[in-house]
Amino acid sequence: MSFYELGKDQRNNLVEKINREIGDSIRHGKLAGLIPFFADEDTYIRKTAYLAIGRAYAANTKLQEKTIILLDALLNDEEPKVRQTAVNAAGEIGKQDFPVVQTFFDRGLFDKHHSVRNAVIGSVKKMGEKNPAPVIEWARTYLHHSDKEIRREICHGIELRGRTHPEDILPLLKELQHDKTKRVRDTLVHVIGQISYKKGCLEKVMADIITWGNKELVANAIEEIIDVHDRYRNFSFYTQDEARKCVEGYVAGQ
Repeated sequence: MSFYELGKDQRNNLVEKINREIGDSIRHGKLAGLIPFFADEDTYIRKTAYLAIGRAYAANTKLQEKTIILLDALLNDEEPKVRQTAVNAAGEIGKQDFPVVQTFFDRGLFDKHHSVRNAVIGSVKKMGEKNPAPVIEWARTYLHHSDKEIRREICHGIELRGRTHPEDILPLLKELQHDKTKRVRDTLVHVIGQISYKKGCLEKVMADIITWGNKELVANAIEEIIDVHDRYRNFSFYTQDEARKCVEGYVAGQ
């Protein structure tokens, strides 16, 4: 029976059990106590496990070194789900203390399994939202990596911070405007759209991208911005017509 097939009380009891067993495993340095939760087929069991790791790390400084040692061993496990959950757990820690888990992302970014690499990007998103400075500086080191998928994933990973603070990631996005790979440029255009529709963001995005040298990419980005304001019309600060007028004002000013 999966997590959400359980009744509410059963789910709460299971969460308490996972938290308790993970705490005990960390205290006693027992890797075997973590693996069943990290390898579980149920996404929500794995999520409960990595959230428990994050809470345990924050709650007890005396156990932090043990926690990192155990996670490091889990990142070397043969099972992709275990490595994926280890990266997600590192992401919970990195929301407060990125340097101690940076190597997890350096390694996970090149993992042979896509689910682990996706966990890196998901973690970069949540860490970048809560702890932007060190995460953005880390991301910058991979912006011009020889592997186009690394460049694309990094571009995608910094998106969430940009949704509320586009000025923080626009300098990094600008560095990708002349990327030779269409897949990277397409992701860049997508991210520009995603960071444009919240209150106060469109003006910051337009003021920046209108000065970029790759005019074809900027034109594509503007088209995406206007389209996003229709697709996300229930969440956008501006209507599509208001966004179009705003954009046209910046274009006319050039």
